[in-house]
Amino acid sequence: MDVQDRTDWSEAAAEQLPGVVELRRAIHADPELGLDCRRTTDKIRAALAGLPLELRHGPSTSGLVAILRGAGDNGRSVILRGDMDALPVAEETGLGFASRTAGLMHACGHDAHTAMLVGAARALCARRESLKGSVAFMFQPGEEGHHGARFMLEDGLLDAVAGPRRPDAAFALHIWPTMDRGTVAGRSGALLASADTLHATIRGKGGHAAMPHDNLDPIPVACEVVMALQAHVARTVPVSDPAVLSITKIEGGSAHNVIADEVHLLGTVRTLSEERRASLHAAFRRIVEHVAAAHGMTGEARIDEGFPVTVNDPRATDLVRRCAEAVGCPWVDVPQPVMGSEDFSYVLKEIPGAMAFLGVAPEGTEAGARRPLHNGGMVLDEETMAKGVALHCAFAERFLVEGFA
Repeated sequence: MDVQDRTDWSEAAAEQLPGVVELRRAIHADPELGLDCRRTTDKIRAALAGLPLELRHGPSTSGLVAILRGAGDNGRSVILRGDMDALPVAEETGLGFASRTAGLMHACGHDAHTAMLVGAARALCARRESLKGSVAFMFQPGEEGHHGARFMLEDGLLDAVAGPRRPDAAFALHIWPTMDRGTVAGRSGALLASADTLHATIRGKGGHAAMPHDNLDPIPVACEVVMALQAHVARTVPVSDPAVLSITKIEGGSAHNVIADEVHLLGTVRTLSEERRASLHAAFRRIVEHVAAAHGMTGEARIDEGFPVTVNDPRATDLVRRCAEAVGCPWVDVPQPVMGSEDFSYVLKEIPGAMAFLGVAPEGTEAGARRPLHNGGMVLDEETMAKGVALHCAFAERFLVEGFA
């Protein structure tokens, strides 16, 4: 097989590392939220300037797709994706390049994802003459609950990669700050859960708290709804197709001596299959409405659908594992799916591929001292980003040569 060996990709990635670190720090210091990350996109454009890339953007987001056409086109095409938005988290790292915007931080590693993908683009462009097929570098905003991948798909930004059809494969890396640096973890099938937001309103009749018999108190009924939901998951959801349902906020009432007219509930439901997802949606509506009705009240349920289940193609997972070994990264099998969610799932619903986790825990840190994702103190080992660059390059080149062998 005519592919670059481990040393070649490691050397190419090492050459890119200073620029990757510089870009990551610039993005980290200047975080943006949601679908409009124009300053970050401008930084990406500047870092890609002068490369043989076709740049595409759409009307819905500040996302950018950069397409590299290999000199030896064999008809295959592959997507490499990096997200770019930050979180509404106050930074507590004390880094010299810490966020300059109060209350915003790259606490999920998207700054590293973007910088590693830029490094891979530069490394692959340098070897365009030996590259077979096309590579699309997908720089995506709005991953943190804003459905950025879905919007980029709907805008048709991936349609031009392979002519009238979608690309043949898609790959993404997600840093993992509590996992040993340089390790790569993944699994076939469901990797991450779907995530939907639950809203419920229990409406009764308010009045004086000393005379509850003259009123319809929605607070104990809301509590009964919460307990009924927990019982439903515990007694009807099999361990072979798990789910998590959490009510995270209850809001109602105004004073110690006033019975409220209504109570509002907020929560989340996570599942690993579309069938379980649909069944829990139906159960949520049924429980809210019927428990309230049993007490002479009304219950209204609303579900805001979030990301679907992130499902890795077994062939793509095997390719990721082989690439990890080729660039010197120990492979770890993820024993069961993680109940977090990712909107790369939208891409994987339409294009076979895989996401994997890259361990970036700083060297020498004890496991108990490592801050997790979405934590204001989360830090990462920047040298490990060279492994991320090498992995992206290996994903693209190996797939373009082998396909899903």
